Amino acid sequence: MAMTDTFTAAPTSFASEYRGPPRRDWGTAFAAMRRLVADKEDTGQVYDIMKALNGDAYAKAYLRMLDTPTGGRVAYERRELEPMLMDEAWLDSFADGTVGAAYRHFVRSENISAKGLADIGRAKQGSDEDIAHPYAWFGRRIRDTHDIWHILSGYHRDGLGEACLVAFSYAQTRGLGWGFIGAVAAFRAWRSGSTRAAKAIWQGYKRGKAAKWLPGEDFVQLLNEPLDAARRRLGITPPTIYDQLAAETVLT
Repeated sequence: MAMTDTFTAAPTSFASEYRGPPRRDWGTAFAAMRRLVADKEDTGQVYDIMKALNGDAYAKAYLRMLDTPTGGRVAYERRELEPMLMDEAWLDSFADGTVGAAYRHFVRSENISAKGLADIGRAKQGSDEDIAHPYAWFGRRIRDTHDIWHILSGYHRDGLGEACLVAFSYAQTRGLGWGFIGAVAAFRAWRSGSTRAAKAIWQGYKRGKAAKWLPGEDFVQLLNEPLDAARRRLGITPPTIYDQLAAETVLT
């Protein structure tokens, strides 16, 4: 197989989503957003928003990944993270205080898993979700590391935490779908009188913009790093506004 076949073997319906000028389907995005607002646990709507608005953001990010020493190696190896993150023995191997140990506690205490998130994607995307295509692989990589980003950013799975992480993710990926969800969340917070929540979401964007580019990281190595040291290395500052709001919620 020629090297170019790796990029051209994908079905036209899939490849067209990642090539050429990005096409935005705002009607689908707004309809999915209304459903997501009505039911914040309906994660499948996030996939619809991403598909409608992200355009070629992940294709560009994949090519950026190739230009980084670590990212180029990781892209060459093209390991799938979902089965690794579902390996309970592997998760148990992480020493206390590491990113991996924090991830292990997070998914077990929240009763969530990488497979659960992937299954939602498969329900929405069908066979495209697991297609052997580098851009699709990159999309799965963003999907499978979502909860690791929760750990690194310090945002929990409450509504505000997810909104802040969405804003953080937009700064990192430039996927307009992330930006749309974050902007709607910030506007709704501001309109309801919760200006501090809106500021927390804006801080999420600024923190994501200031941090090192996470998609280029070797997450297998990263999971073995001490959490505090990893955050310092990556330039991820504390979510001060979110933390204060979360603490006040507990106290009240």
